[in-house]
Amino acid sequence: MKRTRFILFAVLFGMSLLLLLEMTYLRGVSSHSGTPKNLYLLEAVIRLIRNDYLEEKNPVQVMEGSFKGMINSLDSLSGYLDAGATKKYLDRQTGTLQEPGVVLFKRYGAFPQVTGVIENSPAEKQGLEWGDLITEIDGRPTPAMSLTEVNLLLGDSEGTPLPLKLLRGEKTIELEIERAPLFSEPVTFEKHKGASGILRIHRLSPPCVSEIETRIMPELKKGRDPLVIDLRNCREGDFEETRKLINLFIKSESVGYFEKRGGDKEIMGSPDDPPLARLPLIIWINQGTVGPAEAAAAVLREFKRAQLVGLATPGLAARYEFHPLEDGTSVLLTSGIFSLNSGVKIWGRGAEPDIAVDVDDQDLAAFLHKTHSLLSAS
Repeated sequence: MKRTRFILFAVLFGMSLLLLLEMTYLRGVSSHSGTPKNLYLLEAVIRLIRNDYLEEKNPVQVMEGSFKGMINSLDSLSGYLDAGATKKYLDRQTGTLQEPGVVLFKRYGAFPQVTGVIENSPAEKQGLEWGDLITEIDGRPTPAMSLTEVNLLLGDSEGTPLPLKLLRGEKTIELEIERAPLFSEPVTFEKHKGASGILRIHRLSPPCVSEIETRIMPELKKGRDPLVIDLRNCREGDFEETRKLINLFIKSESVGYFEKRGGDKEIMGSPDDPPLARLPLIIWINQGTVGPAEAAAAVLREFKRAQLVGLATPGLAARYEFHPLEDGTSVLLTSGIFSLNSGVKIWGRGAEPDIAVDVDDQDLAAFLHKTHSLLSAS
């Protein structure tokens, strides 16, 4: 009976592999040339595990591990979520979790690397640094995880402390990091000498732009000095909110496009009259500026509406789709990568700064210092 179940799972896995190989156009994989060999290797590996491994493994666990490795290896945004992670993903869509305040970047098989630490967060207060490698989260090794899974483990609705193990150079550090609510609002604004103000966007998702329009727009319309838009460590957002943000400053039928399977293009436009068309812009970016936020920065730079100050972003500007499965698990698959009108892909490349900030000196004072010459010249 157990052997029959194992073979059944192997057959289902092979069928799923065929389907997923058909969807890996972003990596340039040819399913027609590679599938027979891959299935032969898959069959051989399953046979070896069944016949020669020292103990008989639960086929469900083996298949879950296989799915996770197969899907997580596609790219940084795609991933397989087990039932627990799927529930957490859905819960996160309806509420804000308490988090340490750290931004991570991860490739499959590698440790997540700290690319941003949010000011005044538990992560900053407990000494996490740019470049730290997270080897374990709550006792779970991280290399096989997807970036989404890692981020879900960081958040918690109750705010309980989170055990972490990390590498800093040759030193291993173990700590329990606190979690807290980071931002009560998606956007904040403060006045600054020589500028129309500093607009800090924490989450580029609703109601970010409507908050700008109702609370902050009257103040911005008075300004003639450059507005600083702070997109540092803005890792959450959606592209519809990105489009609305761009449309505050630019009117164009096309500000970029998503390249989908088969080379099809979906145009992103900002067709409405922009209320802040004449306001000069300076945008702060860093390696924690992710996805929709880096797309916004790159578009405003290409249209010569903004100068970028900071560090190159990670290049994760793409759409992905959530596919729930019948057993309570789910799959995230990248479905379109963002490109500028010029044809430059932000995916894998990121937005490049006009004025660079030292990677070892990324605090607020460093960004203000680099921005001062732009404010003085206006």
